[in-house]
Amino acid sequence: MPRFSTACLDWESRIVNRESLIPFAPLFPTEAEAALDVFKSLQITDLPQVYDRKLGRHRHPTFGESCEQYVFDFVSAIFGAYDEESAKRVIEEFFLLISKKNIKSTLAAGIMLTALIRNWRHNQELLILAPTQEVAGNSFNPAASMVAADPDLTILLHVNKNTKEITHTLTKAVLKIVSADSNTAAGKKAAFVLIEELWLFGKKANAAAMLQEATGGLISRPEGFVIYITTQSDEPPAGVFKEKLDYFRDVRDGKIDDPTSLGVLYEFPDPMIDNEAYLDPANWYVTNPNMGRSVRKDWLERKLLKIQSGEDEEGDTWQSFLAKHLNVEIGMRQRGNRWPGANYWERAADPELAVLDHFAALDRFLERSEVVVVGVDGGGLDDLFGLTLVGREPDEIEIPVMVNGRESLVKMKRWLTWSHAWCHRDVLKRRKKIAPVLTDFDKAGHLTIVDAALEDLASIVDIIGTVKASGLLSSVAVDPAGLGEFVDALASPEIDITQENGLLVGVPQGFALMNAIKTAERRLSNGMLRHAGGPLMPWCVANLKIEPTATAIRATKQTAGDAKIDPAMALFDAVTMMVKNPEAPIASVYAERGIRVV
Repeated sequence: MPRFSTACLDWESRIVNRESLIPFAPLFPTEAEAALDVFKSLQITDLPQVYDRKLGRHRHPTFGESCEQYVFDFVSAIFGAYDEESAKRVIEEFFLLISKKNIKSTLAAGIMLTALIRNWRHNQELLILAPTQEVAGNSFNPAASMVAADPDLTILLHVNKNTKEITHTLTKAVLKIVSADSNTAAGKKAAFVLIEELWLFGKKANAAAMLQEATGGLISRPEGFVIYITTQSDEPPAGVFKEKLDYFRDVRDGKIDDPTSLGVLYEFPDPMIDNEAYLDPANWYVTNPNMGRSVRKDWLERKLLKIQSGEDEEGDTWQSFLAKHLNVEIGMRQRGNRWPGANYWERAADPELAVLDHFAALDRFLERSEVVVVGVDGGGLDDLFGLTLVGREPDEIEIPVMVNGRESLVKMKRWLTWSHAWCHRDVLKRRKKIAPVLTDFDKAGHLTIVDAALEDLASIVDIIGTVKASGLLSSVAVDPAGLGEFVDALASPEIDITQENGLLVGVPQGFALMNAIKTAERRLSNGMLRHAGGPLMPWCVANLKIEPTATAIRATKQTAGDAKIDPAMALFDAVTMMVKNPEAPIASVYAERGIRVV
C-alpha cells in the first residue's frame, strides 16, 4: 500500500477549480473498481426512464450515467480503502458535507446497497441512522426502488417495507434504516454505518451517546466503516455536528494527522465568505458539485428571489437558503435583522486575551485596565445569567477620522471586554434545542452549569468582589428587573455594593440602550473595543435582533425562548456606564498583589 495522507492542504484551489477534494488515488484499486461496478449499475428511479437497446426495454438511468466525477471519487475512496488480504479497512471514518439536492440521500442509499452486496460476512448488520422518520424514508425509499428496478437485485435482495429492512438472500446480511426518534436506534452493533443529516443530530442532547452506541460494532468488525453525510446546519453548528465538523476540517487542513479519517467538505474558502462571493450565482457550483444535473442554477436563483420577497411557498428563510443550498456556516453575519456590530465581532478578538485560558484572560484583562464597569443581565431559572466586564486601557491611541473632507487624528482609549454566563441544569431539560450548545460552552469554560439555586449568584458576586478588591471597579450596571436576590448579595458587608454608595446602578432597558448599542458597534468597527474571545459571545451576539422604530432602535432576541442574549445585554449595560467616562481609581491594590479567582 502506498503512503498517503487524508489531508487536502490545497482544497481551496481545488474546490474553486472543480478538482477532486480527495488527494489520493484509491488505496486498493481492485476493490474500488469492483465496488464501482456495482454502484454504477444501480438505477436512480426518480429520474425519467430511458430506452436500453441492449435490454430491449425501458429502464431508469444509473448512477454511472447520471453523476459527476465527485460521486465516483467518494465511492472509490470508501471501498478502495479496504484491504482484502488483511480483511481490514485502512480508512474507517468518512465525512461528506454537501449542499441540498446534490443526490445526498440517494447517494447514501446507493453506497449502503453497494456495501450490502459486496459484504462477505454472513448475518452482517448494516445501518442507516437518520434523525427523523422522514429522513429515514428519504434513504429507504430510493434503496428499495433501486432493488425493485433491477430484476437481478429482486432475486438477490429481499425488501421489507414495514420494517425498512433489505436482506441479502445468500449471506443473510441485513441493511436496516432506523430513525433516531424511535427506540429501535438503541442496541445496534452494525459494521457498516451511515449517519444521515448529522446537523440534525447536533440539536439532540443525547446524540453523542446514541452515535457511540450505533457505531460500536466496528470494534469487532475491522472491515467496517462509518460515513457521515450532511448539509450545513440552519443555525450555528452545535453538539456532535460541530464536534465532527471541526475534527474533519482539522484533518483536511493537516492540523490533525489521522489517516483513518477522510473529510470531503464542499464549502466556500474563507476569502469567499469574507467578501460574500457566495452570493454570486456564478460561484454556486463551489458547494453544488452536481450543478447542471440534480441542481439547477436557475431554480436556485428563483428560490432566492422568492425568499427575499417573502413569497416562498415552503417558508424557507434567507438563513436556511445559505445553509442548505450554499453550505454557508451560519454565524453572526448571516442572521436577518442582525446587530451591525456582529459584522465586526470576530475580528475584534484581542490577540493576547483570546489565546489565554478563560480565567487567565480575566487576570490579564484586569492588569491592562485602569477602570472597570461590570454589566449584569439575568432572568429566571429558564434563562442565562450573563456577566460582562468592560475595562478601559490607560493609554490613548490615535485613530484617523475624516473631518470636512480632511483626515484628522483623534485620541481615544481602547475598551476591553470579558464575559461569562451561568445557567441552571434545568435549562438543559426545558430548552433541549440549545442544550448541546450550552454544553459546548460549559466544556470550553465560558459558561458554568449549576445545580444549587444560589450557586450562580455566589460565583458572580465573587468575581465582582475580586474586581472591587483590585481597586478598579467604577460601578455595577444591571437590568433592574428580577434581580432582588442579586442586589441583596451585593449589599452584604463583605462586598458592600449598593445604590446608596453609588456602586450599583440600574440601567434603563429597551430603547434607552440605543446609545450603548450604537457606541459598541462603532467601537468594534474602528478597533477601539476588543474582547477576550471564546464561543459564548459570538453565539449571543448572533442571537441579537435589532428592531427599529421611527426614532429609535432596541435589541431583542432573534427567536423567543431559545436565543439567549443575556451576556450581550450585560455588555450594553456596562457600556452605558463606560460612555460616561468614569474616572480611574486613585490607586489599585491589584497592581501590587494580583487577583484571586475562586
